[in-house]
Amino acid sequence: MPPEQGPTVQGVPVTSRNWQDPPVNRWAFWHVPEILPTYRVPRGHEPARPLRPRSSAPDLRAVPVLRADSAASSVGEVLADTFTDAYVVLQDGELVTEWYGPEGAPDRTHALMSVSKSVLGCVAAVLIDSGQLDPDGEIVRYVPELAASGYAGALVRHVLDMRSGVRFAEEYANPDADIRRLDEWIGWRPGEPAGEPRGLHAFLATLPAEAPHGGRFLYRSAESDVLGWVCERAAGQPMARLAAELVWAPMGAEHDAGLLHDGLGAAVYDGGLCATARDVARFGQMLLDGGAVPDGDGGTRRVVPPQWLRRAWAVDADTRAAFAASPAEWAFPGGWYRHQFWFRPGGYGDVLLALGIHGQMVHVSRRTNTVCVKFSSWPRAQEPAYLEDTLRAFDAAGGFLAGRDPGGPGAPGRRRLAGVVSGLSRGGDTSPPPTVI
Repeated sequence: MPPEQGPTVQGVPVTSRNWQDPPVNRWAFWHVPEILPTYRVPRGHEPARPLRPRSSAPDLRAVPVLRADSAASSVGEVLADTFTDAYVVLQDGELVTEWYGPEGAPDRTHALMSVSKSVLGCVAAVLIDSGQLDPDGEIVRYVPELAASGYAGALVRHVLDMRSGVRFAEEYANPDADIRRLDEWIGWRPGEPAGEPRGLHAFLATLPAEAPHGGRFLYRSAESDVLGWVCERAAGQPMARLAAELVWAPMGAEHDAGLLHDGLGAAVYDGGLCATARDVARFGQMLLDGGAVPDGDGGTRRVVPPQWLRRAWAVDADTRAAFAASPAEWAFPGGWYRHQFWFRPGGYGDVLLALGIHGQMVHVSRRTNTVCVKFSSWPRAQEPAYLEDTLRAFDAAGGFLAGRDPGGPGAPGRRRLAGVVSGLSRGGDTSPPPTVI
């Protein structure tokens, strides 16, 4: 069972029930291991990938941004107005700027929420490349415990791209939704409904099917949880070790990460990672560089198979059509979802995104050669205006650094608000979102 109570913030005790709610979440997101059970994801023993500070770096805070409501603003104002806990911006692999709020520091880990899914996707990529995991293999081949569930007949690639036919309602404002039942089963809401937690794995076995596998796209955290379980079975290793040995250490992380678990041993694959902003930026840079990192001798070494990332970036007609028919199209018109990544047409070309509730983000732009990371503690899990304004701010920052004309062709213009796209909720957000993905 997780710790029942942590310290008090502004007179409110921090517990496993309220850690995502204001006012305690601004503290709690920087101190997750003090509240919930966590595995260590070691960085290994090799030197960390250097983040060389850019000499005479520009002040990005003054870069102009047109907000979603058409108000003229700046990057600095957007970051100040959207409950930012930390941000890091890289260009050409150099550290352009970073900032931390009062609770944060370069060596302190923060909750990543569903940004974790993108790390999980890279773990799966390495296992597929090594032949340990078959993307066309049936899920129950790896996890027979799911044979009586809706995942019977589904393939690994279906959960990789969130295209199984399993029913899972990710409705944060609905106390009876599957996402809330998941909270109860893993014991993060102790005593609900009663007794000890029954565990993440047992919960996944209760999910039924409602549609054919491989057809629709629908964003569901349960898909990532199944994928994580499958990866563990395929490799014969726990996820904390797989993430460390296949991604975290090879990419040159400077600090250990943490990975939440359900108190019974199962990792929270869909949203349990905690890491430093600099290391998340290193992860984004590795993705920008096609899955490779410097080897220290003037060359590069591969972490993630480059063809995996090429397939994700190069949307095909089937992937695009499934996305266009989903609620996600309202959030990111023209976008797609593949391999546990979001893709969005941005102001300066397509952008790869890793997103987590309460405002966690990795924004990777090949056109501007930038990586932008933001940690946040939004008061609610879903804040569409905050998300859209942040995307515009990072588009603008990248365009400025790349010397692009902010008023020229392809510059960020007026778009619809981004919808709810960012994954698992563990808190008490009860306000209805404009749309749910």
